[in-house]
Amino acid sequence: MFPRPIAQRSRAAQLTYQALLPVALILWLLPLLGIAMTSIKPSSDLAAGNYFGLPTHIAIENYWTVLFDFDLWKYIRNSFIVTIPTVIGSVALSCLTGFALGIYRFKGNLLIFFMFVAGNFVPFQILMVPVRDLTLNLGMYNTPQALILFHIAFQTGFCTLFMRNFIAALPRELIEAARVEGVAEWRIFWFVVLPLMKPAIAALSVLIFTFIWNDFFWATVLTTSAETRPVTAGLSSLNGQWVAAWHLVSAGSIVAALPPVAMFFLMQKHFIAGLTLGAVK
Repeated sequence: MFPRPIAQRSRAAQLTYQALLPVALILWLLPLLGIAMTSIKPSSDLAAGNYFGLPTHIAIENYWTVLFDFDLWKYIRNSFIVTIPTVIGSVALSCLTGFALGIYRFKGNLLIFFMFVAGNFVPFQILMVPVRDLTLNLGMYNTPQALILFHIAFQTGFCTLFMRNFIAALPRELIEAARVEGVAEWRIFWFVVLPLMKPAIAALSVLIFTFIWNDFFWATVLTTSAETRPVTAGLSSLNGQWVAAWHLVSAGSIVAALPPVAMFFLMQKHFIAGLTLGAVK
C-alpha cells in the first residue's frame, strides 16, 4: 500500500532519487527566487523589460520604500491584530470542543462532530454575500472584529477535528484514574488533558497563524480602508491604475512572508512533535 523507503530500493533507484531531488528543489524554489530577484531590481529594469535577468544594480531601497513610504508596517500591524486573537480564540474553543467530543460518549456525539467538520467543505465563494451582509447589518463591516469573529467561527471546525482526534487517542486510563480520585471534570481538563495537548496546541497554532496571515479573500471582502486591511490585501494597493510596481510588490511580499516563516522556525520542534505524535507506537 505504501511505497518502500528509498534506502530499501535498488541502487539505480537511489541514484535517480539523488539526481532528481536537487532538480525538484530548484523548481520548487524558483518562484520564490524570482520574487526575491525582482524585489531588488530598480524600476528602470522592469520598464526596460528586464524581467528575468540579473538587476543592473541592487535596489535595496525598495524595502525601505514599502516599509516606510508606503507604510507597509501598518498593514502588518493590522494582520497581527487579526491573526493573534483568531489563533487564541479558535485554539481555545477547539480545546474545549475537542475535549467534550473526544472524552464523552453521548447520543449525537458523531452528529455534532460532523457538523463541525462539514463547515470546512463549504466553499468561501458561497459564504461571501451572506457574511458581508451580516457584517453590514451588525455594523461591523470594515472592522478587524468582523475578520476576527469570522475566522474564529470558520477555523474552529478544522481545529475541533484536529483536537478531537488528538484527545481521543490519549490513554483513557488517565481520565478514569482521575475520576476515581474524585477530581472534577474541569480539573481533569485543566490538569490532566491540557498538559498533554501542548504539542498539538503548538502545531495547530502554527497552522492557523499561517492560514489567517496568508488569507486574501476575506481580507478583501470584509475590509476596504488602509486602517483595517491586513497586509495581504494592502499589497494590492502598491499597483497603480496604469503602472504595476512589481519590484515594490515583490519586496512587500518578502517582508509580509517573514512573520509566519519566523513563527514556524521558532515553533519547529513543537510543530513537528505535534504532527508526528502517535505516528509511532
